[in-house]
Amino acid sequence: MNFKISKKVFYSSLQTVSRAISSNSPIPSLTGVKIDVLEDSIILTGSDSDISIQKTLTAEEEDIRLVVSETGSIVIEAKYILEIVRKIDADDIDVRIVDGSLTKISGNNAKFEINGVRASDYPTLDFTKPSQSFELDADELVTIINQTTFATSDKETRPVLTGVNFKASEGKLVCTATDSYRLAKKVIDLNTDSTFNITIPAKSLNELAKIIEKDSKVEICVSDKKAQFWIDQVLIQTRLIDGFYPETQRLIPTVFENELIVDSRDLLNAIDRASFIKNDGVSIIRLAATPEKLIISTRSQEVGSSMEEIIPDSYEGKGINISFSGRYVYEAIRVLNASTIRVSFSGEMKPFIIKNVADDSILQLVLPVRTYN
Repeated sequence: MNFKISKKVFYSSLQTVSRAISSNSPIPSLTGVKIDVLEDSIILTGSDSDISIQKTLTAEEEDIRLVVSETGSIVIEAKYILEIVRKIDADDIDVRIVDGSLTKISGNNAKFEINGVRASDYPTLDFTKPSQSFELDADELVTIINQTTFATSDKETRPVLTGVNFKASEGKLVCTATDSYRLAKKVIDLNTDSTFNITIPAKSLNELAKIIEKDSKVEICVSDKKAQFWIDQVLIQTRLIDGFYPETQRLIPTVFENELIVDSRDLLNAIDRASFIKNDGVSIIRLAATPEKLIISTRSQEVGSSMEEIIPDSYEGKGINISFSGRYVYEAIRVLNASTIRVSFSGEMKPFIIKNVADDSILQLVLPVRTYN
């Protein structure tokens, strides 16, 4: 195996595929980047068996400056090859196998030799493309990820809640995330009649969001076992989470007694200022609303108390007092990217809904907290 390539392109590509690699993998070869050198291209692969990223670099693209002298394959520890390539001060880098799995990486006067792993020891990954597919704009997919993944659970007791449920039917894609105490739901139109119901790990989606470049299209291919995201020459593949995702629609109130419209920045800042006062490490905020004013307060016997008054844009219904997790509501409002929000209450101990006044496609739900002071 022997090839020469642009250092800048090679390093950037190694960074991309390394996002899928875990240094704690129980399979030693999965801590490395697999390099497959073909006659006119090279394929870089990184995986932790849950998420896999593959990038193809071809000789046709001028800025890659790829010249293949000999085909072959090798696996090199990700942290070592990244550090070596980063430190070589050269425009182009030469990579070759000199003996068995011993690999020489050189550029200008710098030369490194590193022991690799034979490609035959790397697990076989099935990158077969599922037949069911649709396209989304990159920025739309990133928005879906940002507005939902934060509401997933970080506890493995119910694995299905650690992912975002993607359900497509009748030209709609409904993306739902919940940890049982809050819920985020995003609905978009699809230009396809695809029908599926899958749950994608939040970790995989967050890595995907870091890789996606704006102003591009993403082809999404799904089956009952995996999901693939194709962006130009990059393929991100993730396993799905097994298990039945709970029916969350019945948790969302449809009848409301009170409705508050308020400047999102005013409410965010008030919650942020009150959140330093915590009980057992948790910030519990109390909201008292009337048509005339909105009061945000919090109290702790150990720390003290705070109170701030906000003038709402509008308020309908009788007065209400409700307590909630400051972090949950803060995160819900922040991802809406709204100047003005609508908060709809169905009762003091019932879930409440937060929406962007100008965008009905995203809904945030938070459960209140019972307090005794």
